[in-house]
Amino acid sequence: MTTFDKREEGFEKKFAHDEELRFKAMARRNKLLGLWAAGQLGKSGADAEAYAKEVVLADFEEAGDNDVLRKVAKDLQGKAIDESQIRAKMSELLDQAIEQIKKSG
Repeated sequence: MTTFDKREEGFEKKFAHDEELRFKAMARRNKLLGLWAAGQLGKSGADAEAYAKEVVLADFEEAGDNDVLRKVAKDLQGKAIDESQIRAKMSELLDQAIEQIKKSG
């Protein structure tokens, strides 16, 4: 194997690793968002966990964050929480999710 082949393989492995971490961080962020939104809706315990799973599953509807944002915004209608506040919370929770994943190894 040439040096170039080894470097290429290394880059491919790093890319796959980074993508896996990104997926985990987004799923964790969506769960945290679901738990936050569940609290806004007055849910707790098993109901909050079930709602958080719904939010995580909503992310598989289309690429990007719009599917998750749309679900949570629709569910929080009438709670005086707008899309910009939800987006800010998503950003905050993504940072938190990344930190949690880094700590868990």
